[in-house]
This record gives sequence, C-alpha cells and structure tokens, in this order.
Amino acid sequence: MSRVSKPHEIVERALDLSTADGCVVIADEESSANLRWAGNALTTNGVTRGRTVTVVATVDGAEGAASGVVSRAAVTADDLEPLVRAAEAAARAAGPAEDAQPLVTGVPASPDFTDAPAETDSEVFAAFAPALGDAFARARAGGRELYGFAHHQMTSSYLGTSTGLRLRHDQPNGTLELNAKSPDRTRSAWAGRSTRDFKDVDPAEMDAELARRLGWAERRIELPAGRYETLLPPTAVADLLIYQLWSSTARDAAEGRTVFSRPGGGTRLGETLSPLPLTLRSDPHAPGLESAPFVLAHSSGDGGSVFDNGLPLSRTDWVADGRLERLTTTRHTAALTGLPLAPAIDNLILEGGGERSLDEMVAATTGRALLLTCLWYIREVDPATLLLTGLTRDGVYLVEDGEVVGEVNNFRFNESPVDLLTRATEAGRTEKTLPREWGDWFTRAAMPPLRIPDFNMSSVSRGV
Repeated sequence: MSRVSKPHEIVERALDLSTADGCVVIADEESSANLRWAGNALTTNGVTRGRTVTVVATVDGAEGAASGVVSRAAVTADDLEPLVRAAEAAARAAGPAEDAQPLVTGVPASPDFTDAPAETDSEVFAAFAPALGDAFARARAGGRELYGFAHHQMTSSYLGTSTGLRLRHDQPNGTLELNAKSPDRTRSAWAGRSTRDFKDVDPAEMDAELARRLGWAERRIELPAGRYETLLPPTAVADLLIYQLWSSTARDAAEGRTVFSRPGGGTRLGETLSPLPLTLRSDPHAPGLESAPFVLAHSSGDGGSVFDNGLPLSRTDWVADGRLERLTTTRHTAALTGLPLAPAIDNLILEGGGERSLDEMVAATTGRALLLTCLWYIREVDPATLLLTGLTRDGVYLVEDGEVVGEVNNFRFNESPVDLLTRATEAGRTEKTLPREWGDWFTRAAMPPLRIPDFNMSSVSRGV
C-alpha cells in the first residue's frame, strides 16, 4: 500500500478500501496552543497536534440499512484498513439503523479539499502575551493576583463519502478566562472571552473590569434566599439558552417528553414564548461566530445523524419575534414528525433589539436588584418544564437605585430558561460572549444581558 499521510489522502484511501454499501470518512486534523498563569506570572505553555479519523460504514439489509461507526486517534496509513474493516464489522453486527437515510449527494466540492490543514501555534499569542504581561504588572501594583489560561485550537475537518462528497471546513476556536483574587483570597472575580484569533481580546480591559468588581466586593452583604430582580450577563444567558437548544429536539417534543411538547399531543411550534421581540438563531455564516456550513456528525443521536453528513446548513431561527419557530431535526426525525428539516448548527445568537449595555441596565435599575457574574454546575431537574438548577459564582452584587453597593453571598438557583424568556422585561445589546459552564463544548455565542423581575434564588450557597 502506498504511503499516504495528507488528510485528503487518508479520506480517499479509506473510501477506496471500503467494501460496504456506503461509506463516510471524516479526518479531523487538530492543533492547539495554550498559555497558563497564576499569581501574576506565566506558569506553562505548549503546542499539540493530532489526527482523528472516523469511518461510518453502511450495509443494506432486507429490513433496512445498518451503520457502524469507529473513530481512532493518531491514525497512519497502516491503520486505515483495520479501521475500515472494524466499521464494516460493526455495521454487519448491528440491526437496522432507525435514522437510516440515503447518503447525501449533489453538494459541490470544497475548492481547498486537497490543501494542507490549517494550523495554529504559539504565534497566535504574539500580541496577546505582551499585553497580558502588562496586565500582570498593573494587577501587582493594584494588589490583585491574576490566574487563568488562554487556549487556541484549529481543527481542519475533511469529509468524503462514497456518494462523491468532498468537503472541508477549518474551525478556529479560542477561549480566554481570567480570574482576579485579592491577596487574602477572600474576594474573587471572573471574566471570559471567546475569540477566533486573539486579536480582539484586551487583557487590560478585562483586568480593569475585574479590579472594579473586587472593589465592589470590599463591602459584604448577606441576603436570604428568595425571588429577586436580577440582571443576567450575556455569559449566564448563553449557558441557559445553550441547554435549551440542546433540549429542543423535535422528536422528544412530539413524543411528549419535553417543555416543547403540547399538552394533548404535538409540539408547541408557533406558540409565543416571550412578550419581547426576541429572536434566537443559529447561522454558520454569522460574522465572528462562523461554524461548519454543513453537517459534520461523528455519531448518531437525538440531535444528529451520521447519514446526514455533508447536508448544507443555513441560518435557522429557533425563536422569531418571541415565537417558537423551529425544533432541531435530522432528515429522519423531520419525516417522522412532519416538521421542517432543521439540523443543529454550532453557534447560537439571541437578539432582542435592545441598545443598552449591562452597565447601562444597572444604571437604569430602580430599587433593588442582583447583578450576576456567571453560573456553573448547571443540571436538569425536570425535562417536562426544563427546570434547571445550578450555582452562582465569582461575584453576585447588590444594585440599589442604579449603583452597585456591595457583594452578596452566592445562591443556588432553580429556573427554566423557557420561563425566563417569558418573564424577561428587558433585553440589552447583543455581544459575543463565552459561556462559562459549557465553554468546553460550545463557545460560539452572542447574547444580550436580560432583566428578570423575579429570578428564583432557591437557597443560599456558601460556595465560591
């Protein structure tokens, strides 16, 4: 066998080796660079590279098509035939696949399919690292300690199928998390950013924001559990609505298992979820949030199907002007439910027409309200209402008549993001944000801050 190592050659060779009735091959070439720091000093940095190859074999049987999926890392040319045979064996051992559909055809090839993969390295931090060093100096002079990490990843995905598809997508993904602590570690504040290239993140601006929050925390106020007017920052809104998106599969709704199920049968499509003109959408071409413009499915599940690999994606409005517009479907579940085809897309944007920043919403507050920093440890309590529970973290602040007057204790919350959309009284200006809880899995989000008149802080938490 000839030696092949380029990703497009790996794809072609695997397809040539296949004896199945259908075959899909995805080669993911990944490189990453990272910086870590603690106590105002860099601690580690590094660069890694790797390859993962996924083979989907389909076998036609009397009762329908079966599929076998096998993924392996660090695949070389010598590993290809065993990998292909393993996928074929898995397909022949499986029963008919419920999501079976004809493999996608007719999508024009990517013009760069045979080009070398895009890569990242430490040069991505060329301007960022000196700016971070300056932030360390300012923090040290101001009596703060900075901790955190910066991570940049580039993944080039090559998709080939036995039906002729040859598609390629390069996905940059960067995250920056910065945590400031007082020297006695009694006060802590967090800020995070999502970026494609680290050219649009400013450590000085982030450090200044953290210094302001540590200043607010010099006054400590204890509050009991209860319902409070609450200002949710974009990062917290993202964490809640990402979970809502993950829970919006059409089949589960049609079968009566989710918050989007209509009592008595069917789904809630067409119902008004919010009195505000909120639009929740995904768009693979959204500027600064670009994601794969076609389905890249390494496995089948409620939200995706390996049979849909290569299916073109375009803007999808999940909620339009406050009305539930779409639920996620594969070709199989769209046919099963009679609902429009709406595959999952790897970004999420909420727009409500508001112009105020979070600071301006704070200044416009009358009476008392809470200002959150972020949420974490989010877990589902009840799928029928999408009731979630979780904790606040790294700063909950009390606002009185437009001024932040101090930091309060942390809380456990119990809320449904669907109910929050119903009860929200104001949406601010949409901005790109980093979800803190789901940032390891979902980073491309843009959200506005939301004002909730009665956010349920169900109990006091003594956590960080």
